[in-house]
Amino acid sequence: MKITWRSEWPHWVLLALQFSLAALTWGSAPDRIPVHWGLDGRVDRYGGRVEGLLAMPLVSLGLYLLLLWLPRLDPGRANYPAFAAAYGTMRLALLVLMAAIYGVVQLAVHGRPVSVVEVMPLMMGALYIVVGAVLGKIRPNWFVGIRTPWTLSSKVAWMRTHRVGGWLFIVMGALTVAVAVVHAQWAMWVMIASPIIAGIGLAVYSYRVWRADPEKLPPAGTLPAANG
Repeated sequence: MKITWRSEWPHWVLLALQFSLAALTWGSAPDRIPVHWGLDGRVDRYGGRVEGLLAMPLVSLGLYLLLLWLPRLDPGRANYPAFAAAYGTMRLALLVLMAAIYGVVQLAVHGRPVSVVEVMPLMMGALYIVVGAVLGKIRPNWFVGIRTPWTLSSKVAWMRTHRVGGWLFIVMGALTVAVAVVHAQWAMWVMIASPIIAGIGLAVYSYRVWRADPEKLPPAGTLPAANG
């Protein structure tokens, strides 16, 4: 998969913005900075400047580098160009989420805390929708997408499971956002429970499709020896 500055500059901007905010805030930041919130939205752990201001930018950088490097490690790397746009969208969406969470930390540092219970389901719901919109375009590989023993063992199971999964993620995201508008606390539970339920449902669905597939041909790119 070819990486160019045109595809990467939004990621670089988000990373630079986080590190810049950390540098600009360092001198005026309090000694205790919120670093974790409970499901009730209350801060349940504080950290110092290093953890509070640098942890999230460093995690974002590590996530960016990991996702950038994964295609090189994947035995199915030959398939990545076929879904480069979808993979790029997912990578950027994750980085946007990390930057948004860091924005919540920065607001708290500047004495303008926001309700995590209210904003987190909205952010995660939006992420679910974005992932769902591109999930059906993901081609067989070993790291990205819905990887069950059955999707990796049947081309039909891979394609159908990802198509259904895409719609399911969109519905899941829309439901999370809708509930967040009505009742923020309920939305937190929807945000947590829906991926678990969806994951179980998609695993069962992939098995049923695999079982009904008479050929059961493994998708191209899921056999390590093929790209050895």
